[in-house]
Order: sequence, then structure tokens, then C-alpha cells
Amino acid sequence: MSYQNWLNYLQSAEKNSMISGRLRKVLYKFPDGRQMAEEYNLDTGIVQRRAWRKCKQLMGQPEWEIELGEEPRQLNWSANQSNGAGGGANGAGDADSLAGPEFTLRESNTAPLLTKRVTKKNIEWRIRNMPYPLEIYNVTANAEQRAIIVRTTNKKYYKVIPIPDLDRCGVAPSQANLTVHHQFNTLIITYQKPAILCEMEAQVLLLLKNVETETDMDDLLKGLMAK
Repeated sequence: MSYQNWLNYLQSAEKNSMISGRLRKVLYKFPDGRQMAEEYNLDTGIVQRRAWRKCKQLMGQPEWEIELGEEPRQLNWSANQSNGAGGGANGAGDADSLAGPEFTLRESNTAPLLTKRVTKKNIEWRIRNMPYPLEIYNVTANAEQRAIIVRTTNKKYYKVIPIPDLDRCGVAPSQANLTVHHQFNTLIITYQKPAILCEMEAQVLLLLKNVETETDMDDLLKGLMAK
């Protein structure tokens, strides 16, 4: 079990970082053409959002795919354009910047909606618009598929939920770490992080500590004027 390959992959990326409000936003551009965007809470050091974009295609840019986030919403990347960070020669944002309506997802109001968040000790998934009582759900940690599988006994819902967090440190999911609750038409699946995952997350924060970070001047001025 090791997370060194993940750390090496992060180290290989070109990284841009900025502070916006109480969030630190980091944009990674990897040698293989993929991009990853993250938002960290400055108070807790916990990553709140993570999204991926695959390498460029012949026809336009590929869509951003959300890996982590409490709610699907727009994730703006607006690094200081005037000094060329994330911008083109004339200060305009290039096609690789993470901004604009291309990163806005729309979901049905009644279809099951899966979101994911992490805390210091747990990974949590919430599946909204799930009206059935708790006994209808069968939630299992499948070590062979390296995923959590959710199914209902009435055969109305089936979902395989990958766990890339565990894959990055070479750990298979365990049923002993899994708890399930249901309230307000939402199925809540909680997975207790193994020690190696907490260790990996701490190492990632140490890596990002050395990345130069800009400040969103608009947010800074608003804060100063409000005092």
C-alpha cells in the first residue's frame, strides 16, 4: 500500500494557486494533458471540491467532471490575469482556464442526485431524492470492484460508486468502515478514512505549501472596505 505514485503525479504538474475569500483554489496541468481543479477550506485544510478535465480533443474542450463537491455548481478559476497567471499574452483568459458556464451542471429535481464530500475523518456520499425507508437499501463495500455498491430491494436503484481516494493509496474498501443512514429523502453513506489516506492527504498539503499563491484582489478589497 503506497500513495507515492499519486504524490509523484501531483509533483509533475504545473500548478497555479490563489486565495479567494476563505478558499484556496489550485489548478493543476499535468504532462499527460489532463487538468485538475481543487478548492481547499483555509480554516480546516480540507479539500471541498475537485474536478477533472481530460486532454484536449479535436472538437473543442472536454467537459469538467466533478469528483468531489457537496453540490454541483460552477467552480470559478479567476487567477490574476494581468501578470499572465492563467492568461494569454493580452491578459485574456486562455482556453485552459477553469471558468465560465462550461462548468455549470444542471440536474433533475426528482432524479437521484449523488454528491460527495470529505471531512478530516470520513468520506461521505449523499444520494438525494431517495424516498424509500432504510431497510430497502443494500450498501456494500466491494473489494473486488474497489467501489461501494448501492442497490434497492425493490430494484428501483443501482449505483456503483468508485472511491479514487482509496485507489490513490492502494487500499481496497472494507465493509467495517461503512455506515449508512437515511433522513429527509437522502441516503447518507459514510466511510471512515484509513490511517494511510489521512497520511496521504497531509503529504499533499505539505506539497502545496511550497506552491506560490496569489490573492484575489477583488475579494481582498471588498474585505477591507467592509471593515
